[in-house]
Amino acid sequence: MKNQVAQWLVLTMCLFCRTVLAAPLQVGDAVPVIAAKDQHGAAYTFANGTAFLLVATEMGSAKTANQKLAGEGAGFLAKHHAAYLMDIHTLPAVARYFAFPKLRKYPQRIVLVDNAETLSRVPVQPGRITILKLTPDRRIAKISFWQPANEPVTEVLK
Repeated sequence: MKNQVAQWLVLTMCLFCRTVLAAPLQVGDAVPVIAAKDQHGAAYTFANGTAFLLVATEMGSAKTANQKLAGEGAGFLAKHHAAYLMDIHTLPAVARYFAFPKLRKYPQRIVLVDNAETLSRVPVQPGRITILKLTPDRRIAKISFWQPANEPVTEVLK
């Protein structure tokens, strides 16, 4: 009996810890370390001075966002101290073969995150790009969602 109670207690604690650790990021949370490569293979490491993270987790909204950002020009994200991250960890190899050459044509830097854990805590809304506004010490000041098909990007980077 004592053994069963101990096992149940351990199982409950493990599930609790897993739930707490997997909770979505919230205002005030520190942004986790992000290290990935962009569409040209250049290394990207999240650094101080970044004011916004734009996070694309769905292909449809990512494609529209790519077009909108390209329309703003190559220096747009840097001018706004922003980084654009695209979650590609579920993209099959055959799709990557066709997608990567297209991504290389965009003037903006697209950080391709290929690790499921890296962006797993970023809150998402269907059809939208998550915008994390950051404090100078890399904490989340605001979470918003951009619908690239209907909203200008300049409005969400304020």
